[in-house]
Amino acid sequence: MIIFIVLFFVVFIGFLIFLSSYELRDFVAEKFQSIFNKEKLFQAKKFAHELNSSSSLNQTQSHWHLQQWWILVAGLLLFASIIIFAFTRPISPTEIEADYLRKSDPQIYALLNGEMLTPPPEVDEKLVEEAITAAMILNSQNPDSTNAAHSAEHNLELLQQRDHAVIDRKWNKMNPRYKQRLLMVFKIMKERHGYELVLLEGYRSPERQNRLSGNKNTTLAKAYQSYHQFGLAADVAFKRDGKVVISERDPWAMRGYQLYGEVAESVGLTWGGRWKSIQDYGHTEYRMPGLRKTKEMAEQLTSETETGNS
Repeated sequence: MIIFIVLFFVVFIGFLIFLSSYELRDFVAEKFQSIFNKEKLFQAKKFAHELNSSSSLNQTQSHWHLQQWWILVAGLLLFASIIIFAFTRPISPTEIEADYLRKSDPQIYALLNGEMLTPPPEVDEKLVEEAITAAMILNSQNPDSTNAAHSAEHNLELLQQRDHAVIDRKWNKMNPRYKQRLLMVFKIMKERHGYELVLLEGYRSPERQNRLSGNKNTTLAKAYQSYHQFGLAADVAFKRDGKVVISERDPWAMRGYQLYGEVAESVGLTWGGRWKSIQDYGHTEYRMPGLRKTKEMAEQLTSETETGNS
């Protein structure tokens, strides 16, 4: 549509210039008369008549050379239509992602049966803020020293961090190898268990990771030591009755996290709920074979979702 508008604008400007210039109109008229004189028009008409009659049965042998023009014209039209289709056909990110996974991760591609799952809309920031407030109230009302309690405090510390490195709740920097596995978990959790999941944080910048590592109760991993910097990890929560639920002290949410861990492990992800030091029930990661935890590898993996290069 944009190309059509631009072409129309260019043609319109050219037409206005043509109308406003006497010299240009005179030049065009002169050229037109020299090209389309009576003799040349007669020759063109004669050629067109011979070309039209060359396909008749009684002139198959005598006009075979003219018949080649029909073949040439048909071939050119077919070739032009293929070229136009190839350059105008829209290529969606889903197609790029499917091609990428087919080459780089046949396992998840086979599990998906070739179907690429689409991420849900980004969670409303206001809902997350309300969930943090609700979790803090729930924690203060039910103080204890269980693993779930420590995990709840850990998650709140992660979410309450407010610095220049903004929490990324988008899917665009998550590598397709992990992204499609996580989306499959989202789908199974909703269809099989009735839990709707929301993404709290996917990609995490090196600056934010270093900031978080300053608190040993939050994480010990520094920049490029966490799978978040490679687009291979995420933290999630649940949505119930239009509200986000974070705290593991909510029995419904805790049951959901346990189911989440089981489903995540069934598609090849590592679940943070099994960790011994800091249990992170909402966290999963894909420990990609051969991964080198370097800045260059992080940049490569987080850009593969956009380019589809493997």
